[in-house]
Amino acid sequence: MCGRYTLTAPEEEIMKQFNLKMPIPDYTPRYNIAPGQKVLAVIDNGEQRRGGYMYWGLVPSWAKDPKIGYKMINARSETAHEKPSFKKLMTAKRCLVIADSFYEWKRDGKEKIPFRIKSKNRKLVAFAGLWDQWRTEEEERFTCTILTKAADDFMESIHHRMPVILPKDQQEEWIKPVKWQPEAAAQFIESCGTEELEADQVSTFVNSANNEGPQCIESLT
Repeated sequence: MCGRYTLTAPEEEIMKQFNLKMPIPDYTPRYNIAPGQKVLAVIDNGEQRRGGYMYWGLVPSWAKDPKIGYKMINARSETAHEKPSFKKLMTAKRCLVIADSFYEWKRDGKEKIPFRIKSKNRKLVAFAGLWDQWRTEEEERFTCTILTKAADDFMESIHHRMPVILPKDQQEEWIKPVKWQPEAAAQFIESCGTEELEADQVSTFVNSANNEGPQCIESLT
């Protein structure tokens, strides 16, 4: 799964890498992004590529209670094209969730040890995401989920699942404003290459979603 990550890069660097023409509203570097919080996502509506904030935890448009979002922070890429909550979104509501690392906890007996995982070759990455718009008479909310897959050879020693990290040359294709069959979107994800990763053990300070700041990413190795 993917339950915590970071985005600490300067705004200008994010805008340049993801070809964003407009400034990111209220951008603040984050060292411990958690479910339920606002996350930076990129979509393409056919006229403009846009970066903005969505709540992490998908609330389908048909949901009666937005609290369902806490159960839908991730979607399994292997089966998302079959699930009612995700199938339609695979067709046309695909997004990039921008990050520069993510956290995972390795079980060691009764202990869970936090690691920060990042790309070896690039500072910024994009997780494959899906988004939806939930609306009532009183409220409108844009929400998203992060697609996950089985751990690759590197991640296996830490956790059995990981976020889908899109290769740089496939990011644009994922958010292109064209309708895909859900199965085609699933096949696209399956065809994505493996990102070369590295990991550092970090302090249990990161365990609490209430903790924020550079202390979260300080390496203990």
